[in-house]
Amino acid sequence: MSMSRRSLGLIIAVAMLPGCMTDMGEGVVSRFKGAEPQTAAGTSVSAAPKPKKAVVRASDASEIIRALQSRPSLLISGTPYSRVADAVMASDARVAEAELRVARLREQASKYNWLPSIGPSVSLNSLGDFVADLVINQVIFDNGRKKAERDLAKANVELAAVTLVEDGNDRVHDALSLYLTAERNRAITQHSEIAIKEMRHFEWVMQERVNGGISDMSDLNIVQQKIATLRSRSSEAQEATVTAMAELNAMSSRNLDDLRGVGDLRAETSADVLGVLRAKGERERTIAESKIARAGHLPGLYANASGGSSDPSVGIDVTIDTLFSLGTSAEFEALDISKETADRRVAEAGEDAAREIAAQSRKLEAFTRQIGEAKTLTKQAKVNLDLFQAQYDGGQRQVMDVVGVFETYAAALVREIDLKYKAERAELELARLRGGLAEGAQI
Repeated sequence: MSMSRRSLGLIIAVAMLPGCMTDMGEGVVSRFKGAEPQTAAGTSVSAAPKPKKAVVRASDASEIIRALQSRPSLLISGTPYSRVADAVMASDARVAEAELRVARLREQASKYNWLPSIGPSVSLNSLGDFVADLVINQVIFDNGRKKAERDLAKANVELAAVTLVEDGNDRVHDALSLYLTAERNRAITQHSEIAIKEMRHFEWVMQERVNGGISDMSDLNIVQQKIATLRSRSSEAQEATVTAMAELNAMSSRNLDDLRGVGDLRAETSADVLGVLRAKGERERTIAESKIARAGHLPGLYANASGGSSDPSVGIDVTIDTLFSLGTSAEFEALDISKETADRRVAEAGEDAAREIAAQSRKLEAFTRQIGEAKTLTKQAKVNLDLFQAQYDGGQRQVMDVVGVFETYAAALVREIDLKYKAERAELELARLRGGLAEGAQI
């Protein structure tokens, strides 16, 4: 009975060791002074006459998480774009969200890695008897390994959060791309139907001229061929619309077949692009992993105690994970260089993002300029068509002359439609590159 009490006393003494030590710097696994676990309300679980609120410094909050939460969406609320985004985000399986929850749980678990570890030890001795002991181990000094493990868990949470926002941004971009495909083909279908109606009028005129012996069948066949081409284009556009909307509805929480129109995007924001935030998170993870690897090459100080079936024991151990060798200094140098490499990757990510955004901005400007030119050409084609129509009515032009000018006018309208939606896609791609298609606070 006395032996069991002595064993229990040794174990309690080692367990209370962190609370009795003084702060020894960054290499110490805990704060030691006032290192009691905190509850959700911010009060210590140990008894205290006047509980104090936990003081949260601004530096303790994650810069990456703050940047993700504060980044606004470039979609304007109430527009078709916004309605599409809301519908597809409501039905998202959100695998990245589950990964973020896992990372957050692991981070919460790592916050208590400075506490003593307790576990059973069961063995069979040489006499054939079972020996069951309770073993407790407390790290006193580990060259900052435990702190680096907490930093690593925090970095994993940041990367999981970046992945979540990236997935939302890409999902909204895919949905809006499908919606633009449907809208573009709806416009082509509408234009083709109007052109078919006009061409059918010319077909009727040519048919009457053939019946009257004024014209031969060749001109009528040409008009009918043009009508068949317009019908084929209209049918192809209708099929593309149905396919795009089927994919979009499969992604959406509600049917979007009745939605029409496009929506403007807000002006550019000054927030970091997601690629840069990911590079920053990977840098933090690399630094934490380097600290863990470095601590593995240095000796650590551990207190341990055991008691139970065997004689109670308590001691202080100095251990090292990796023995020194001729290559240890080179490994230390490689770990230091890895930090510099991570910083360079952040700079490279910023440069790549700036280059992509600049290229996409120039492309958008080019499409915008071409739209203006296309509108001018369309107006000129319409003036020519009206002129030829008036001359035809006055008997100065043949039917095929008017048909040719009308075909030019119809082609100008198609080009204007194509350029309009190319510009919309370019603007959408620019918003995707900036990571502005999904609001961070909502995700």
